[in-house]
Amino acid sequence: MESELSQNKMGTMPIRKLLISMSLPMMASMLVQALYNIVDSIFVARVSEAALTAVSISFPIQNLMIAFGVGIGVGVNALLSKSLGEGDQPRAQRIALQGIFIEVICCAIFILVGIFAMDLFFRGQTADAEIIALGKDYLSICCIFSVGLFAQLIFERLLQATGRTVLSMISQCAGALINIIFDPILIFGVSWLGIPAMGVTGAAIATVFGQIVGGIVAIVLNVRRNRELAFRFRGFRPDGKLCGGILFIGIPSAIMGSIDALDALGLKGSTYGVNKILFAFEEVGKTAAAVFGVYFKLQSFVFMPVFGLNNGMVPIVSYNYGAKRPDRITQTIRLSAIYAVAIMAAGVAVVQLIPDKLLLLFDASEQMLTIGVPALRIISTCFVFAGFSIVCSSVFQALGNSIFSMIMSITRQLAVLLPAAYILAHAFGLHAVWYAFPIAEFASLALSIIMLSHTYKKVITPLAAD
Repeated sequence: MESELSQNKMGTMPIRKLLISMSLPMMASMLVQALYNIVDSIFVARVSEAALTAVSISFPIQNLMIAFGVGIGVGVNALLSKSLGEGDQPRAQRIALQGIFIEVICCAIFILVGIFAMDLFFRGQTADAEIIALGKDYLSICCIFSVGLFAQLIFERLLQATGRTVLSMISQCAGALINIIFDPILIFGVSWLGIPAMGVTGAAIATVFGQIVGGIVAIVLNVRRNRELAFRFRGFRPDGKLCGGILFIGIPSAIMGSIDALDALGLKGSTYGVNKILFAFEEVGKTAAAVFGVYFKLQSFVFMPVFGLNNGMVPIVSYNYGAKRPDRITQTIRLSAIYAVAIMAAGVAVVQLIPDKLLLLFDASEQMLTIGVPALRIISTCFVFAGFSIVCSSVFQALGNSIFSMIMSITRQLAVLLPAAYILAHAFGLHAVWYAFPIAEFASLALSIIMLSHTYKKVITPLAAD
């Protein structure tokens, strides 16, 4: 009976109540995730600016892992929720198992990256021996022990796809709290317990420990509480058709999320590329790169609630797409866009009012404040645009068209952001680089409006006639 109710609520509960009930737990968990990311950087910053820079330029690979894990999860989530909306529970079961199989393969790939590719990655971004050594210590641990991250990502998505966002929140919060607790212990040490100060290595160990705990909690909650899915691997075989369907949605989503890190289509990913542009300013490049890394941490704290909102929205849209309910899809999109823009507006206000105080959380030097205060104020002007674009991107994923999401991301980050940053840097100097971000976001907004209009005309509206 519980299973039936869980399925039916996405097709019967009033949309406003449904969206809030599914999104609030995800927003809370995303905020906790963002908090532990910021706490991690605050503690690392107290080690040294070099340590903070090393961790900051590790983000591309970390983002790449998360992007592919989440991308596969998006494919599983969309197809699984749609199958439940169609009333095809056996297919939903098969989709879940195939998704787990694909995540295992992704994990194995990144373990190999952690073993063999660290030196190449860091030497491609900086010649500073201290930053290279610290970065390798940190990132190799995160990659080699990434099994917790990938387990957490896929099993949390399975909970979300069946409407159990509260359980997904429990898993995320468990992992985040473990990280927050162990970060200062392992970074700075506890002499009376015989725990030495391990610096960035300790930060990495705390991160993967939290991910492993979160992954275990997510697995247990699925096995015990997710009655829509039965995790029976006896006789399991990869299904090319289902794997292909997951990858068709998931890979564009993964590429979209990993453009900051990928050397895609012969072009440098945006985070990698922007770091290269910043490091070219010899006297202040190191500090500017640290500012850029801090921005990403602070940005995540603003963006995470919107991502949480989207995590609640996607299964609702996918379920009602399978159930052929365009009225509920439209209402969900409209409310999600309103809430996302409101959240982003609040984020803009905070960053504009107290950018110096935000930077001081990371022990910012005078030079870092001089560069960082105007940088944060300039970049934050695009947050409201981003809120609407993020909702549109998630809608495309929920309807099985991640290609649109990928096009938006490529346009924003590769076609506009990097060229704009390069041109502004050479024409006007470091202070002008930051204007590339609102320029890119405005381009993405225009494209998202065009694509959403097309999606309504070609996908959502015709459902009423079926």
